[in-house]
Amino acid sequence: MDLNTLWFILIAVLYIGFFVLEGFDFGVGMLLPFLSRHADAEKQDRLRRTIINTIGPHWDANEVWLLTAGGATFAAFPHWYATLFSGFYLALFLLLAALIVRGVAFEFRSKDENPKWRKLWDGCIFVGSAIPALLLGVAFANLVRGVPIDSKMHYVGTFFDLLNPYSIVAGLATLLTFALYGAIFLALKTKGEVMERAKEAARRLWMPTFGVTLLLLIMTYFYTDILARLGVNPGFIPIGGAVAFLLSYYFIRRGHMGWAFILVAIAIAFALLSEFMILFPRVMVSSLNPEWSLTIYNASSSPYTLRVMTIVAVIFVPIVLAYQGWSYWVFRKRISGAPEELTY
Repeated sequence: MDLNTLWFILIAVLYIGFFVLEGFDFGVGMLLPFLSRHADAEKQDRLRRTIINTIGPHWDANEVWLLTAGGATFAAFPHWYATLFSGFYLALFLLLAALIVRGVAFEFRSKDENPKWRKLWDGCIFVGSAIPALLLGVAFANLVRGVPIDSKMHYVGTFFDLLNPYSIVAGLATLLTFALYGAIFLALKTKGEVMERAKEAARRLWMPTFGVTLLLLIMTYFYTDILARLGVNPGFIPIGGAVAFLLSYYFIRRGHMGWAFILVAIAIAFALLSEFMILFPRVMVSSLNPEWSLTIYNASSSPYTLRVMTIVAVIFVPIVLAYQGWSYWVFRKRISGAPEELTY
């Protein structure tokens, strides 16, 4: 395995980690206005504070995975970074703006007890969670479907070239999957009424999520070259993800949310892993000419740069993983909604 392949794998791992960790984070934010309905103002605020506090200690650390993936892409494959960020500029700007608004909302919501103030920032949390969930699906679908890239590695399309039936369905699939994932997480992290509402939301979300995901899988065979690359992409990866997702329904119905959470996380990880395996050794597919696609070789940095980055990664990645694992362990207890538990 050469360093180009190694860094492609590492970047794939970073994006998979981001989807698995930030997925339920986005889902919780999207469910915020729905799981607190049909309650008086005081109770609604308490329910929402309980929901927000489940991800309060984790949301900012989860977003670091995306920042690290972007930084690694810039350093290891600068041509990929340049083409991606120039072609997807508006979509990525909207993604960044949504994440900024979301982060500000978490911090500002509790600064004033005025119901209008809190309602404003609750809306920002919802929008700041839903937009990234949708746009991430759109962006990753276009990577495997192909976008107009010329022989000089320049994106020559427009923003509307990214909005096609396949990418829109992919965006809806990530949106619904993250919402389902967030509902399961809330059922694990809370007690009482929020837990019961989250369980019911998970039961209702599973079927529409399954329907959109099934449609996306069918469209993948028509909009990508997966059939030509089945020898590269072992069938057990996408099949394993599909089986994990199907099994999650059984555990959701039985109320075993721990197993359901693990299975949905596996399904998300396997789905993204399948995408990177379809791509390899490409990093962006050109819809104009397959020979103009960006690969791990024509888009990479110098061998020296990759060697230095590898040394840095070997030292610091285990430290970051250990710290984040420790933080999840420290905040592992369920939240009942008692005032002393609510920071946000």
